[in-house]
Amino acid sequence: MNNPKRSSPRGLRKTPLAWLISCQVAMLMGFSGLAQARDYFNPALLEIDNPDQRGVDLSVFEEGDTQAPGKYRVDIYVNREMIETRDIDFFLSRDSRGQNSLQPCLDDKLLEALGVRVEAIPAIKAGGKCVNIAQVIPQASSTFRFGQQRLELSIPQAALKTQARGYVSPDKWDSGIPALLANYSFSGANNKARRGDSSDSDSYYLNLRSGLNLGAWRLRNYSTWTRDSNGEKQWRSINTYLQRDIIALKSRLTLGDSSSSSDVFDSVPFRGAQLASDDDMLPDSMKGYAPVVRGIAKSNAQITIRQNGYVIYQSYVPPGPFEIKDLYPTSGSGDLRVTIKEADGSEQNLTVPFASVPVLQREGRFKYNIASGQFRSYLNDVDKRPFTQATGIYGLPWGATIYGGIQAASKYQALALGWGQNLGLLGALSADVTQAWTKPELRPKEHGQSWRLRYGKSFAETGTSFSLASYRYSTKGFYTMQEALETYTNGASIRFPLHKKSRSELTMNQNLWEGAGALSLSLMNEEFWNDNRRSQSASVGYNNSWSGVSYGLYYTYAKNGYNSDGSRSSNEDHIVAFNVSVPLSRWLPGANATYSVNSSRNGNTSNRVGLHGTALEGGNLNYSISQGYTSQGQGASGNASVDYRGGLGQANVGYGYDRDMQRLSYGLQGGILLHENGLTLSQPLGETVALVKAPGAKDVRIENQTGVSTDWRGYAVVPYQSPYRRNNINMDTTTLPDDVDMTLTSQSVVPTRGAVVRAEFKANIGQRVLMTLLRQGGAAVPFGATVTDLLNPDNSAAIVGDSGQVYLSGLADSGKLNVKWGNGASQQCQVTYSLDAKVQNSAIRTVNAQCL
Repeated sequence: MNNPKRSSPRGLRKTPLAWLISCQVAMLMGFSGLAQARDYFNPALLEIDNPDQRGVDLSVFEEGDTQAPGKYRVDIYVNREMIETRDIDFFLSRDSRGQNSLQPCLDDKLLEALGVRVEAIPAIKAGGKCVNIAQVIPQASSTFRFGQQRLELSIPQAALKTQARGYVSPDKWDSGIPALLANYSFSGANNKARRGDSSDSDSYYLNLRSGLNLGAWRLRNYSTWTRDSNGEKQWRSINTYLQRDIIALKSRLTLGDSSSSSDVFDSVPFRGAQLASDDDMLPDSMKGYAPVVRGIAKSNAQITIRQNGYVIYQSYVPPGPFEIKDLYPTSGSGDLRVTIKEADGSEQNLTVPFASVPVLQREGRFKYNIASGQFRSYLNDVDKRPFTQATGIYGLPWGATIYGGIQAASKYQALALGWGQNLGLLGALSADVTQAWTKPELRPKEHGQSWRLRYGKSFAETGTSFSLASYRYSTKGFYTMQEALETYTNGASIRFPLHKKSRSELTMNQNLWEGAGALSLSLMNEEFWNDNRRSQSASVGYNNSWSGVSYGLYYTYAKNGYNSDGSRSSNEDHIVAFNVSVPLSRWLPGANATYSVNSSRNGNTSNRVGLHGTALEGGNLNYSISQGYTSQGQGASGNASVDYRGGLGQANVGYGYDRDMQRLSYGLQGGILLHENGLTLSQPLGETVALVKAPGAKDVRIENQTGVSTDWRGYAVVPYQSPYRRNNINMDTTTLPDDVDMTLTSQSVVPTRGAVVRAEFKANIGQRVLMTLLRQGGAAVPFGATVTDLLNPDNSAAIVGDSGQVYLSGLADSGKLNVKWGNGASQQCQVTYSLDAKVQNSAIRTVNAQCL
């Protein structure tokens, strides 16, 4: 109810609302920094024409930027860098300008965690639990931006510890919660023959990565199950291991199945124990790898990728160039053997080099690896002989690095020594030599050397990047440990492994002049002492775009590769391909039209036109449809597929046909997480994940995570978190249900490797109400009064505005409120309310309530 309006001598109508607007304008001027003097609003002005306003305590609102003291959860920034989020107590303090402002209570432990040299500033210890940094650290200051819940600390560098950029203190690392987890990927295909010389067949593949987290320990198992087109089934446990961080050593301890480091020697699979440095524990400024597999399919093809004899990937692709970017690394090295099985049963076999860049380290950085156990070959008849390996890499001054190692087994010993050098404008170079003594089974003892040269460089001025260029030559008496130990089969067979003579690799990218696109080149050549056939592969690509239209031209060459069973094959093929993609967003949002052609010297030429795109809000659905024609009697072929990414996982289905068969393919991928609060389904889990806990807030999306949203209980798994780094988890407030409010919608987590960390959000579940509070006699509750929910003390207090109106969220259907505007008993009252059932599609209820 408004009071009667009176005219001032100057004609200004001074209602409480007018004065409130004037006050808020003054506050905005104070926030924006426009006021040059102290901005002060006399609260007595609110008492004009409103006797009920007399005696109301509005002292904390007298100045524009002042808020009530108390505890606030804030993001803490030190010199503009985000450090952490935590609850901080704030008190009112008058600064040098005579203005009241909120100042944080910071104790010595928190300041030390923020990087302050506490031991060098005795006044901090003397300040107790509530230190004002502006008084104890010269030139330091704090600013609390209330609207952003952000505490900004400005501290001179002289008062801070010397730390690398991006450093996160280990005491902030979170080992996570106890949890059982499983990551699954299932794919299958049902093939129906279309010609008499073909037969129907079905094939299935299951990839299962399961584990248990308990404290800092991680138990993991990686298993696969396959059923081939002949109906043969096979279940294999690829590896099982127990792992944990050794933070003091910046290392990881692994017990069980693993692979030794590939920094100095070739990686060796084994079962035993390993202690190795983990570069990810270092900040980004002080410091990994699965390659992209590229190829060209001539028809509807099955792609199978093997590493060290194990199937680590299987999928289906339509004709044309393809890229596989989502490989799950299983070891530090080991070439990837790629088998492209065409619809007619023929195979292409490619080798993708998998190795590391030069081993340069920062000055004073020591990286090591110690492994001991039984050699574990993927060949079942090979003896499990014990061995030990130790390697070390140390950064010297002047851009140099020295490295070396030792391998020892009963029938094999090796020593390695190398040097790496930063050559400045010329790039980085490393060279090493390995001396080995070998006693193969049923053969005399031999010894020899292997010389290796590796080079890496990016020429910014020419846009040239050598990802890896290397050459290795081995004398006839040199064997690697794996070559030597695989000769021992306890008499089961006589094995003559391929004995490598030399190997050269080159991977290069070249950016052309502006608007001219980029070239890529990959070459590999391998020779053997006991086989006069060379293994060779080459890939050349050109990519460019113009006005949103992208196109590329590709060429691949392969000679004497490996069959799907790992044995050598004699073949040679050249394939050329071209593709172009045209955006159709003007007519069909998220869609592209494509055309491709590829031709094989040993086969045929195929042309294909298609439509690809995304749909649904957030791009959860990917679709593709294409039609092609192949020469030499192959005829027409077609493909259609749909891939959906939801909060509970991913699903895909596809259909393809050609002259030989029809294929229905399908797949499911996802994660299962069992924790103390129940079971949560998710998209495929990464190595490190975050569990969102927001009970009652269902179907709320997580920002920057396609398809990830809370389930019916308010839980969600956010995959692919970066270990030892700050990861921000943000709730999309536009998707909050009508009966849910959140005080905080962002959390920061710092997980250790393999952890399941919890990001907890408090959801205020209940009705949203704009309530007008009236006292006995019909007068409105005074402006500035505070309202608290007696049945839900955790709910934030609200402040009464003009005419007794207050906005409240998270209210139960019935309850009791306490209203207070002073310290006396006569300056408070209580409201007992009862709300009707929530009105459909009404976000905010409007009600009147009596305060008694």
